[in-house]
Amino acid sequence: MEWLSFRLNLPSNFVFAFSLVVLVSLPDGIINPSIAGLAVTYGINLNVLQASVIWNICNAENKMISVERILQYSNLASESALEIEECRPHNNWPEVGTICFRNLEIRYAEHLPSVLKNISCTFPGRKKISVVGRTGSGKSTLIQAIFRIVEPREGSIIIDNVDICKIGLHDLRSRLSIIPQDPTMFEGTVRGNLDPLVQYSDNEVWEALDKCQLGERVRAKEEKLDATVIENGENWSVGQRQLFCLGRALLKKSSILVLDEATASVDSATDGVIQKIIDQEFKDRTVVTIAHRIHTVIDSDLILVLSDGRVAEFESPAKLLEREDSLFSKLIREYSMRSKTFQQLRKSA
Repeated sequence: MEWLSFRLNLPSNFVFAFSLVVLVSLPDGIINPSIAGLAVTYGINLNVLQASVIWNICNAENKMISVERILQYSNLASESALEIEECRPHNNWPEVGTICFRNLEIRYAEHLPSVLKNISCTFPGRKKISVVGRTGSGKSTLIQAIFRIVEPREGSIIIDNVDICKIGLHDLRSRLSIIPQDPTMFEGTVRGNLDPLVQYSDNEVWEALDKCQLGERVRAKEEKLDATVIENGENWSVGQRQLFCLGRALLKKSSILVLDEATASVDSATDGVIQKIIDQEFKDRTVVTIAHRIHTVIDSDLILVLSDGRVAEFESPAKLLEREDSLFSKLIREYSMRSKTFQQLRKSA
């Protein structure tokens, strides 16, 4: 804007100076002095008028971008139906939490290459399964597929003998729990963030808060469960926001919990607290974890290693570590080397 104002002032000042010189140089009687004064007055306002016109044109172009976005969103394909009456799962689904991937292939658009390619494996129910791999291997896409944020191009995902692509989105997503990498909180109250649909009693909400170690902090506030949460939960720390997300999962009591790099943005102490709570409260449920911190997945029952959108390895951590040439062993060694380098840098600093 400063550059635009400078460029606009240059021609305006040049025209004004030229006009002023011409008016002063004219012999007496050629032009009426009142007309000359009026011309000078309009010349002074020329740069203001010119800047106003350019500013309005720029604003109009910016507003047209909003119209283009509205048109773009209006042409997007809608998601599937929230509920399909003829294909509704029973109330206790999923009971065991077994997740079966059959020849799963996913791409984000028809003209783009597949991100997941022929994924075929089964996550046993009531087990801890960790998904690891390098950046871009398809870990987050696999989680998005479980929640049908992206639809399979080919293949299917079956949870407890129910094909999730044949049921409504609400029936699917309401039965699963997820703790995302970036914790989400909404403007309102503590209770509204834990139980937005008002489905649980105050005692159940307090029980969930106590389990995720937030009960004392909320009780210390004057409003208790009605304590204020500002937009994006900025009046709570990142670790506390992550614990709130864990509290939602505890309150929901789903048979399947997904951790999408849930501890990537918190410190090691909070990471340990979250892992301890999950081990205690979700020991009889299916827990699917995506993690960059390799030490957080060592205690898993099974490790799924993805490479370039394909299943590279799927075994227990012990068996994968027995093989020095396994991709999981290489990731462990790389992580250990990075940790040692970081510690050396800290000592030298």
